[in-house]
Amino acid sequence: MTPTARGRTARPEPDCPVEVALAAVSGRWTTLVLRELMGGPVGFSELRERLPELSAKVLSQRLRELGEQGLVSVERRRGFPVRTSYSLTGSGRALRPLLIELYATGEALLTMEPSMGVRHLMGN
Repeated sequence: MTPTARGRTARPEPDCPVEVALAAVSGRWTTLVLRELMGGPVGFSELRERLPELSAKVLSQRLRELGEQGLVSVERRRGFPVRTSYSLTGSGRALRPLLIELYATGEALLTMEPSMGVRHLMGN
């Protein structure tokens, strides 16, 4: 891997491509919310059903943060009750290969000997 000048820093910088990518998927539950949105627009209630252990408060926070990052868009439809759906923007959809690679890397690390892997970091 030969990074560009942005990636050749002596410390983490906010415009380093790796830092940007990691920031996009960081935060508890963020990867799961992104996963659920990869299939297309989803309403808040449906997200709650798909991720039943995720509180409404945390889901709202994650969706707001992802929206602020430009990864998720919100559509509110008129009527009573107001219907809200969330979908990934182009930038959000661009995270798909990263999430797939993170999953594959995690799978590989889980199959390594405990002394060789990072299992001990997860409490296993």
